Amino acid sequence: MNATAPLRIKPKKLKKSRTRRVSLDRVAPGKNIATLLVTSAVLLTGGLSAHEAKHERDSAYSLKIIRQHKVNIFENGEKRIIEANGLPDHKTGKFPNRNNPNAIAQQKYHFEMPLSPELSDRKIPALGPQLFGVAVNGVVFDPGTAETWNDDRRWSYEALTGPIDLGLDKSHAHVQPGGVYHYHSMPEGLLKELGAQDKIDAGEMVLVGWAADGFPIYAKYGHTSAADESSELKELKSSYQLKDEERPSKPDGPGGTTDGSFSSDYEYLEGSGDLDECNGREGVTKEFPDGTYYYVLTNDFPYIPRSFSGEPDPSFLKKAGGPGGPPREGDAQGGGHPDGPPAGGRPPHGPRR
Repeated sequence: MNATAPLRIKPKKLKKSRTRRVSLDRVAPGKNIATLLVTSAVLLTGGLSAHEAKHERDSAYSLKIIRQHKVNIFENGEKRIIEANGLPDHKTGKFPNRNNPNAIAQQKYHFEMPLSPELSDRKIPALGPQLFGVAVNGVVFDPGTAETWNDDRRWSYEALTGPIDLGLDKSHAHVQPGGVYHYHSMPEGLLKELGAQDKIDAGEMVLVGWAADGFPIYAKYGHTSAADESSELKELKSSYQLKDEERPSKPDGPGGTTDGSFSSDYEYLEGSGDLDECNGREGVTKEFPDGTYYYVLTNDFPYIPRSFSGEPDPSFLKKAGGPGGPPREGDAQGGGHPDGPPAGGRPPHGPRR
């Protein structure tokens, strides 16, 4: 697989705002002070109107996307099928934006997964060419980024805690070169659409999607006693912690203290949280009263799981002409890296050295 360098985006310098001050003591004789005050009020109102106009444009942008949203989830034999156009059913940020040059576009997704998934005896990475899963609204979960230090994949920048602004919106999502809108962390807009808080208040876990191996994905809350659906809910914590060490210095690494800038700044410490290495656990839920293995989106690293406990279905591979995901890295059909440029484009942030 040919890796494509991440996009180079040169931050724009913000112009300092200037406030025009008028001293009433310096008003020329005969000048109508009331008129001056009215003029000032009109200027202020004009500023507010411009802000409101931008808000209306952004709302119209989101509304157009929401109206085009399509998803169909059904069962066929031993498979769960999800067909979608990848457009969200909630408000998004404005794309393109300063730090993400891509516009949201409709996709043609066809994902398949087993209705009765099985746990594997090995952990399978969910980064690179593999989408982790798909939300119930048809938007994909894709936690990795293209941004690296010195073009070294061992040092991948984190989308949320890294030093690079990747233009994420309030749902922790942004857009790939092929127009793929995708989540990097908690999908806040989707949770609102699902009435998540009401469900949590009622003691019900919130199903947000399906992983590529067929196991369900829930959002942050689970039962205190995993085997007892009547037990109270609590926010589940991952078992990943920041390493307490210094990174290797150049040329072997970027140096500095591990602070969450890179995925490799974290390590799995068994038993330090509620979840396993794949950010999941076994337990009962409303949808699975007899119990199942399930993944959990968390507010702390890894946010979206980075590995599978089961065998992912090939339909979640990012490949051209495949049944599911977007084109693979560098592919001619609008490819490039998931968070990078189209094939042959310039990286947005440049090499990190």
